[in-house]
Amino acid sequence: MKSLNDNELAARVARDIPDGSYVNLGIGKPTHVSAFVPEGREVIYHSENGILGVGPTPPEGQEDVELIDASKRFVTAAPGAAYFEHADSFAMMRGGHIDIAVLGAYQVAENGDLANWATLDEKFPPAVGGAMDLVVGVPTILVMMRHVNRDGSPKLLRQCTYPLTGLGVVSRVYTDLVVLDVTPQGFRLVELTPGNSFDEVQALTDATILPPIPT
Repeated sequence: MKSLNDNELAARVARDIPDGSYVNLGIGKPTHVSAFVPEGREVIYHSENGILGVGPTPPEGQEDVELIDASKRFVTAAPGAAYFEHADSFAMMRGGHIDIAVLGAYQVAENGDLANWATLDEKFPPAVGGAMDLVVGVPTILVMMRHVNRDGSPKLLRQCTYPLTGLGVVSRVYTDLVVLDVTPQGFRLVELTPGNSFDEVQALTDATILPPIPT
């Protein structure tokens, strides 16, 4: 099967972010999205540690040790970027001032439930961060994740088994194998990564994937 790498997946997510959007990028894979703004668009990226106007990762050797995002990843500042304290940053997130959040996930259920802060594995301590604030205050939640766990077990489920971050909050899921919308009927196929078949992806998914609605 064809599996997108992190940069390819980030570029695919970036294609769907509208011009002029204010977007929070969650810790981990979503941080790559800021490097792939399509030509002709302006997207204002927000990091919960207090930056509005996050740019892409700086070239090696040109990092500013005082300029990092919430993942502790070196970033650049876009022209006109602003810096502020956590209280203001979380007020933006909780107050509906961010249009889209791109988050990672351990599990997503077919009804849009999101689990991304705890696995109940003692080797991976739980870390809520700002995820619960984002899923309450941001109207569109996109999830960017690997389709399966390292052991091959599914991450797209009928029902999450890990502690939930939010109930019914996910709008769309981007994995290395497929793009799916979350609908009242469940996961609905948007597109397959080229080279993959519907049956192959369904076999790696616990929940049922519905075919696209004919146009």
